[in-house]
Amino acid sequence: MKVELLYFDGCPSWEVTDLALREALQRLGRTDVTIDRVRVETPQEAEARGFVGSPTVLIDGRDPFPVGEEKVGLACRLFRTPTGLAGSPTVEQLMGPLS
Repeated sequence: MKVELLYFDGCPSWEVTDLALREALQRLGRTDVTIDRVRVETPQEAEARGFVGSPTVLIDGRDPFPVGEEKVGLACRLFRTPTGLAGSPTVEQLMGPLS
């Protein structure tokens, strides 16, 4: 399994997502999986990667949280969570696609 965390430095939510990903993998006993952190620095890189905001989690190249309304670019992203909109998916939300 390949897990990538795409982010840009202007958005602090990627660090929360990084911690949540590590916790989700730990809870699942997936010590064999590493998280590749990919910093997106320019609008051109965002376009080339299809980057729809920070943070973006890709599992085997697929975004498990698409909404269909995202626009490519350097922006912070919001996720629907059980408690409302947040800058990061919950550990539990990440565990499903990582299983």
